[in-house]
Amino acid sequence: MVIKIVMLVLFFGVMIGVGIYCRRNATDVNGFVLGGRSVGPWLTAFAYGTSYFSAVIFIGYAGQFGWKFGIASTWIGLGNAIVGSFLAWAVLGRRTRIMTQHLNSATMPEFFGKRFDSKGLKIGSSIIVFIFLIPYTASLYNGLSRLFEMAFHIPYVWCIVAMSILTGIYVIAGGYMATAINDFIQGIIMIIGIIAVIAAVLINNGGFTEALNGLAKVTDETVTSTPGAFNSFFGPDPLGLFGVVILTSLGTWGLPQMVQKFYAIKHERDIKKGTVISTLFAIIVAGGCYFLGGFGRLYSVDVAKDGFDAIIPQMLSSLPEILIAVVVILVLSASMSTLSSLVIASSSTLTIDLLKGNIIKKMDDKKQVLVIRIFVVVFIAISAFIAIYQTQSKNESVKFIAQLMGISWGALAGAFLAPFLYGLYWKKTTKLACWVSFIFGTGIMLLNLFAKSIFPELLQSPINCGAFAMLAGLIIVPVVSLISPKPEKQTVEDAFACYDKKVLVKQKNALDED
Repeated sequence: MVIKIVMLVLFFGVMIGVGIYCRRNATDVNGFVLGGRSVGPWLTAFAYGTSYFSAVIFIGYAGQFGWKFGIASTWIGLGNAIVGSFLAWAVLGRRTRIMTQHLNSATMPEFFGKRFDSKGLKIGSSIIVFIFLIPYTASLYNGLSRLFEMAFHIPYVWCIVAMSILTGIYVIAGGYMATAINDFIQGIIMIIGIIAVIAAVLINNGGFTEALNGLAKVTDETVTSTPGAFNSFFGPDPLGLFGVVILTSLGTWGLPQMVQKFYAIKHERDIKKGTVISTLFAIIVAGGCYFLGGFGRLYSVDVAKDGFDAIIPQMLSSLPEILIAVVVILVLSASMSTLSSLVIASSSTLTIDLLKGNIIKKMDDKKQVLVIRIFVVVFIAISAFIAIYQTQSKNESVKFIAQLMGISWGALAGAFLAPFLYGLYWKKTTKLACWVSFIFGTGIMLLNLFAKSIFPELLQSPINCGAFAMLAGLIIVPVVSLISPKPEKQTVEDAFACYDKKVLVKQKNALDED
């Protein structure tokens, strides 16, 4: 217990110290929200990765999908690395950085407002961001509390209070730069931790081969009658596995807190380096988490009674005390980095996109930063309250972490992914197409939450429904754009002019015409 407490105190001390150190970079909106658009590849890549993977992944998704798909759940982590990291950086990184700087937009709603010359899109998307980031944040607290209760026997409420206060301190003090530096530190802890935990769990089960043999003997007639399904290549439910890969991988392309990382990149070369770093980080952390979760059925867990979220804590409870301390810091790192990213995205959106120029007509830089900091406190408080209430809820649709996150990811990515992607690449994208995507993405997830029975069996899961919303948006936006009034030509040309600007590059990157 002494070792655990000492490690926690050191961890919290470093986080707060970084926040205080970075306060000089958070004096204006550009500095507080984007770190002055001068963040290097290592910090950006780790900020992207640690915002991506949190207690939701480690405790919720790894536990539930490892139980459902066995060792095949590793595909989810690999999908996160290839689609959610590598392709996201390759497809969105450069264009997002160039156009958002050209339009002088610091948030995703501000991008929609300026790219499509629509104040309504800006306000509507900012409301969607605020509403649907809250359940995601609540799920972070839930996953962390399970681990703290196992390791420290600390009541759930105190765990939430401590995490809220400490995250709030360094975010309010240092803004995005403090978050980025802390994300780098937290990312290193996550890499070391996940490797150590996987090694310990495999050793406890007689090694990799013996653990696989143990999975081959597991049978569950409620899932499949096929022998050895849980150690097979695609698991007992390949279609369900594909849905999870789509939601957790493609979903990052439409999440404001993820895309916003590209706004802050400093140089072209940083994008190339960041792509490689982010992908490797995802392979280790996401691949490791789901690989670990695949062995969950080797442990005695009463899923019907305790839920899927109890699987990973049960696996870890048999580890040596020092490793449990490492895991606690690992999950705390993942959760605090994601929480800080979420609160910055939500509070900056409310201030810049909703209040400024609408409710408060005149807001200088100093006042905007103050209001953003106030909303950081408000957002953390609301999500903490919901997290406490959620554990007492009898509504099974939001009982498990994976479902709670699925609702949030599905609504946000279903609404924003297609309009943002087409807005960067296709001049014919229209305002009406954006509105239809917003309404469809959020509407279908709300229906899934409150009227699940009207959906076909495959789409009753918020995971599958979220994946469907994203893929449908990729079809809805071009179809509606082609049949709706064309966008104002001058607005489009002004937005895309940034890509035609001539810049000098080294000959290794481009040959001259002579």
